[in-house]
Amino acid sequence: MRRLPTLSLGDPLLRAWVYQALALGIVALTVWYLTANTLRNLELRGISTGFEFLWREAGLPIAETPIDYAPTDSYGRALLIGILNTLKVASLGIVLATLLGTMIGIAQLSRNWLLAKISALYVELLRDLPLLLQLLFWYTALQALPAARQAFNLLPGIFLSNRGLMLPALSIDNFQHLAVAIAAIVIVIAAAFFFRRSRFAKRQDGQRRRLWPSVLILAMLLPTAIFWRLGTPFQVDLPTLRGFNFRGGTLVSPEFFALLFGLVTYTAAFIAEIVRAGIIAVSKGQWEAGRALGLHNGLILRKIVMPQSLRLIIPPLTSQYLNLAKNSSLAVAIGYQDIVSIANTTLNQTGQAIEGIAIIMMVYLTISLSISLFMNWYNDHVALKGL
Repeated sequence: MRRLPTLSLGDPLLRAWVYQALALGIVALTVWYLTANTLRNLELRGISTGFEFLWREAGLPIAETPIDYAPTDSYGRALLIGILNTLKVASLGIVLATLLGTMIGIAQLSRNWLLAKISALYVELLRDLPLLLQLLFWYTALQALPAARQAFNLLPGIFLSNRGLMLPALSIDNFQHLAVAIAAIVIVIAAAFFFRRSRFAKRQDGQRRRLWPSVLILAMLLPTAIFWRLGTPFQVDLPTLRGFNFRGGTLVSPEFFALLFGLVTYTAAFIAEIVRAGIIAVSKGQWEAGRALGLHNGLILRKIVMPQSLRLIIPPLTSQYLNLAKNSSLAVAIGYQDIVSIANTTLNQTGQAIEGIAIIMMVYLTISLSISLFMNWYNDHVALKGL
């Protein structure tokens, strides 16, 4: 006759399940108590809860709006503008900080003494100063620039004044916009297809194939076909000074410019150290082997050293991307209307403080988790398999 298994805390597997169930129960009980206590106290004080306020008229002016917005729109649309503004500064900041930090990190290892020392001075100076102080400095510096009539003409069609940075803009209608967007997606997909096919062919016969002629032809043919079919080319709208201000073009506000510049220069200092450490960690024998093959230093760095150092660079680089995204919340200090700024105004007007803070936390949590997931995927993609 088969004996039934006995249940005893002496069994390690059963003990582990019991402890995990107890821990989960304690967490659930704590969350329930805090939520119930908060709702009861809010009810006693006559404070309404819920997210119904998102559909009420905001009456909130917003200076920079990536999509159409008017103060008569709802709080929900105003918060969406804040999220888009946060995503804009975070995404641009990550790209620019990566480029600048990589260049400075490589420059620190340069044989040119002056370039290496200037790069090291940049790193030590920028990373030792509080970011909030730097943002206030850059914003104050931009406010000290001359007025529009005395603006600095940096390049043809580009002006810098205390009203911000004026840039040329492309004037296209919605239909052309859609056609160009579809063409850009087609070009990217085709380039990815040609790249994968080239890599597969190289693995088969060891021959390297030129990829850029196919992509270049495609990139020229598609826009030409769009212009021929639609009949109206792009129109470049140049900013021109009329009276006391510029007309036309597109404006990068002083708040956005100061925030982006401060985030990029500050984060680039940390990324530079990460890149420098990653390059140094690669054995000197790799450099010597490359020189023995007759390769110059730039090609050795690009083809041999950087691919190996990426495995060391990516994990700490992910932390810097997360820091940049979270540090963008300091925008409220210089008046840039990101999600924190707009949510603060919303909760002051509606009294929905808990909901407003919860929305801010969910936005940053979503952005941070998205960055982590992408970087973990990329880290796994470049990792050595089988080790």
